[in-house]
Amino acid sequence: MFLFIFIAGIYLTIQTKFFQLTHIGQILSKTFGSLFKKPLNNTSITETSSISPFQALCTALAGTMGVGNIAGVAAAIVSGGPGAVFWMWVSAFFGMMTHYCEIVLGIHYRCKNADGEWCGGAMYYLRDGLGSIKGFQTLGKALAYLFSIFCVLASFGMGNMSQANTIAHNIISVFRFPALDKTISFGSLYVNLYALTIGFILMLLIGMVILGGIQRISQITEKLVPFMACAYILGTLLVLLGNFSMLGEVFHSIISFAFGSRALGGAAIGIAIQNAVTWGLKRGIFSNEAGLGSSVIVHAAANVSDPVRQGMWGIFEVFADTIVVCTLTAFAILSSGLIDLQTGEVLTNAKPTALVSEAFGTVFHIGDIRFGSIFIAIAILFFAFATILGWSYYGAKAWEFLFGTRSTIIYKGIFVLFIMIGATMNLDLVWNISDAFNGLMAIPNLIGVLALSGTVVRITSERDA
Repeated sequence: MFLFIFIAGIYLTIQTKFFQLTHIGQILSKTFGSLFKKPLNNTSITETSSISPFQALCTALAGTMGVGNIAGVAAAIVSGGPGAVFWMWVSAFFGMMTHYCEIVLGIHYRCKNADGEWCGGAMYYLRDGLGSIKGFQTLGKALAYLFSIFCVLASFGMGNMSQANTIAHNIISVFRFPALDKTISFGSLYVNLYALTIGFILMLLIGMVILGGIQRISQITEKLVPFMACAYILGTLLVLLGNFSMLGEVFHSIISFAFGSRALGGAAIGIAIQNAVTWGLKRGIFSNEAGLGSSVIVHAAANVSDPVRQGMWGIFEVFADTIVVCTLTAFAILSSGLIDLQTGEVLTNAKPTALVSEAFGTVFHIGDIRFGSIFIAIAILFFAFATILGWSYYGAKAWEFLFGTRSTIIYKGIFVLFIMIGATMNLDLVWNISDAFNGLMAIPNLIGVLALSGTVVRITSERDA
């Protein structure tokens, strides 16, 4: 699946003539640069039922910027070596254009629902785009429903239970409260009281937000996402500053391991390169979700009239998520001395999340007291909380496509309930199942994006003309 997504990204990059490079100045000006300028009237639509392009970006980043940026990066380095970081950069470079094409199609084929809200995403450009091609009407409609089903299921797993479980386990492991850390029984069901309490609090907080719809979600995420991203970036920069002398060696190690030059023997070189490529591409795609078609759903709700401009925000989204945040995490780990930069050997038995905590602990400490675990636990709390908010919207819109606008209150009720379940369960199986549905979303989505790539090229060319 990740190879399919990667190859699609290469194809779409060639189709758009390396748009992410040839228009880099315009992309920066229309996205990050526009935050410091007065918006132009002809680039947006004033609607109370819509959200701003920046709110759409923040909500999309809320869904993508999460545990993958912390534990996912650590897992890539542990399993694929330092070279996996290079291949994460490669996946992000081509993923930028996959995400750009998704968003352009999402805006182009979106429509209004019964409440006057914009609705868009893979299900709409599959049904109304691919389905409009002669002989593909049935296929387009079938793929649209498949995508929606996979999206709803993924929202309960990857976007909900796994995130709630991660929050609960991190808080329990870092902030000890013996009075709460006990097992209670409900008949034959045994649950941890601490996890149950955390799940109940999360359920209340998230329920109050998502029941207010996209406007309330976006109002929270446009404040939460910049705050948590800036706080985490500042933390990683302080780690890098504390280990400044290692940065040159870290970069050299990443490049060397990416092409297996530090492995001994032909077979070892091949295995080293395969591991680096596999884990780098996997974790890069997992982090920014380019090709899955998920965050397109919220971009389509933006009050923007220009598909290309919103597509540029998608390019910036992938850049911020993978090139910035994931890279800083990787450099913090590799510069901490916990990884042998000559052999790639991990010098600690810590699990991926704890590996990041230990890396931060090399700088954030007073004597023997290390505050890295506290910082990472708080970071994961914010990241995972935001991810739940983002995915609640993706799942609600997919549910709406399947069952109608008025039925979304049922989805929201079930979604909130699953937060409690996720916080108290052992989720090894749920992680695997949710990973599968996350990947399955890419199949119908990429079929639609590749089939309609000519439409993206035409819309892009018309704007440049």
